[in-house]
Order: sequence, then structure tokens, then C-alpha cells
Amino acid sequence: MRILATGQVLSGVGTGAAVSTGALLVSSVTGSSAWSGMASTANTLGAALAAVPLAVLAQRHGRRPSLTGGAVAAAAGAALVVLGAGSRAAWLVVAAMIVMGTGTALSFQARFAATDLSTDTTRGKDLSLVVWATTVGAVAGPNLTTVSDTFARSLGLPELTGGFVIAAIAQLAGALVYFAGLRPDPLVVACTAQAGVAEPGNQLRGGAWRVLASNVAARRAVLAVAGSHAVMVALMSMAPVHLTDHGGSLTSVGVTISLHVAGMFALSPVFGALVDRLGATRVILIGQGLLLLALATAFFSADRQSLVTFSLLFLGLGWSAATVAGSTRLSEAVELSRRTKVQGTSDLLMNLAGAVGGAAAGPILAQVGFDGLAGVLVIVVLGVVAGQLRRG
Repeated sequence: MRILATGQVLSGVGTGAAVSTGALLVSSVTGSSAWSGMASTANTLGAALAAVPLAVLAQRHGRRPSLTGGAVAAAAGAALVVLGAGSRAAWLVVAAMIVMGTGTALSFQARFAATDLSTDTTRGKDLSLVVWATTVGAVAGPNLTTVSDTFARSLGLPELTGGFVIAAIAQLAGALVYFAGLRPDPLVVACTAQAGVAEPGNQLRGGAWRVLASNVAARRAVLAVAGSHAVMVALMSMAPVHLTDHGGSLTSVGVTISLHVAGMFALSPVFGALVDRLGATRVILIGQGLLLLALATAFFSADRQSLVTFSLLFLGLGWSAATVAGSTRLSEAVELSRRTKVQGTSDLLMNLAGAVGGAAAGPILAQVGFDGLAGVLVIVVLGVVAGQLRRG
């Protein structure tokens, strides 16, 4: 747990340092704010593409090589973003951000790694503690925006690339932590301890899609996580563009994103404890209520920066409740012999939903503004709520 938490701190620094300037960098390279949503879209698409391969790698060899390889790939992606920005090659910047999405995928996989050795009464708490560890790095990362950008310019690197330099360094440090410290491997230990599962490779038996088709609880958990993630990515990815268009500085954008990320991770142990006490479905619905509060605040106060900041804080809290509860429910609903593969498929669907949300958010923002975007997302949240309530 300590090694997973340390790796999450470093991964959070890398992701947080880049996320606050990613949309601005794409907008600068392409010359159009309509393309700014491609930053989060590329990241979530990359996370989606990496989710299943990382899960398969974990199934065959354990969590340690999977998390280590993911961190190295994310560091390489960050370095390629800087190269693409220097050559003004928009296609390379976007492609490199897709590779960087591997860092998001490994961060999501780390939360599931925390449940490999959990009991039924501690699964929510264990998962949420590893999610919480991301807070330190993810909150610090966006606040390094101004300093890292100054540092990058002093090295002769393009403007807005400093966060990606920080991301590359942090992800390489995380890879070292996972490689050197994650011994024994929790998935190997869990599979060896459970009768009938001799090694991680045996988890390849049984299709994840078949499990989701037949397991109602697992399917509803995936719906809650994917829908909530799409809403979060869509609104959050457009916030930096909206704030800067209304006179906000890079520093104010960094503070706003930091508060949003704090909402995503800082209270995750509270939601984990609530899952163990109240059950996952109730906490998922609490998350949807928080998302609706965030969207209502954005809808009615889009021209006031302070209230937009509060909107993103509520957005992070809603995402946290839904993600912790949905991920815990998925882990307890699927037996160990198929769990890792289903977890990877869940992350695939979650990130595909986020990619769609981020891609659609840019054109919607350009057409109807930030308040219109919030109004559209209300429909998505109500759809998720309906799915959770449909069976009582």
C-alpha cells in the first residue's frame, strides 16, 4: 500500500502538471479554441487504449511490470509533447498526449491493485486510500504551472511545455518506485493464495464482455463510473479555456484546477468509508447529486470565476464518490479469476466515455458557451441516475 501510494503521488504530479496547460497548448499550436478539447480527449483516449493491454500484462506477469511499463510510456509521451510543440506539429502533440494517457490508465489500475489483498469489509477503504494518495501530486502539479513554464523557457523550450517536462520526470520516478518497491507483487500473492488460481496468467480464462453481459451488478457499476467520468472530463477540460477567455491568468487557472483535483481525491477515504458502511449504490447516487450541483452552479454562474471554481470543486467530489463506489462495487461483484480483465475493460469504457465527452465539449463550448455545456451535461447525469434507480 505504501509503494502504491508513493507511485500515485508521483503519477499525480505528472498528470496534474500537464492537465492545466494541455488545452491551452493545443489551442496555441492549432490556433483555434475549438480544438482545445483534444487535449483531454487525447489523454482519455490514450488511457482507454492502454487499459486492456496493461490489464493483460498484469494478468500474465503481475502488477509490478504493468505499472512500471505504464509509467515509462507516459514519460515518453510527455517528452514527445515538448518535441511536437517545438516543431509546431499539432498532430505530434495530440499523438504524444495519447501516449501520455497511459499514465492515467496506470493510475486507475493502481486503485484496483489496492484491492488485490483486501477483505470484504475493507475493500472500499483500501481502494479509496490509494486514490487519496493522488491528491498530493495532483494538487501540487497544476500549481507548478507558472514556475515550470519559466523553467522551460529558460531552457529554450516552447511556452506552455514546462508542465510536460515535470510530467516526464515525475513519471520516470514513479516507474522506479514501482519497479524497485512493489515486491511481493500483490496480484501474484492473491492468485497464489486463492484455491484454483495458481498464477496471474490463469485469469485470462473467461471473457470480460461475457461477464458484463451476465452480471447486472458489474454492468451497473461500469455505467456509473463511465458516465460520471464523461461528465467530469467534458466540463473540466473546457474550464481553463473558459477562464482564460474571461481574463483569468495561468496562476488562477492552476488554483482552480488544483481545487477541482482536490475534490476528486482528497475526500476519497470518506467516500470509501461510506461505501463500506452504506453500500456502493447509495454512494454512487450521492455522487450523481454532487455532479448535478456542480453543473447547476456552472450553468447559472458561468461569468463569475469564483463560482466556476466552486463548480469544479463539486464536480471533483461527485466524480470521487461515483468512482470510488463504482470501482469497489465492480471489484466485489466479480470473482478473482476474472476480475483483473473486467477491471481493464471497465477502464477502457470509462476512458472512451471521457474521450467522447472531451471531444464533444470543445464544439459545444464554441457554439453555446460554458453554461450551455453544463446544461447538456445535466442530461447525461440524469441518464446515469435513471440507470441506477431503474432496479430500485
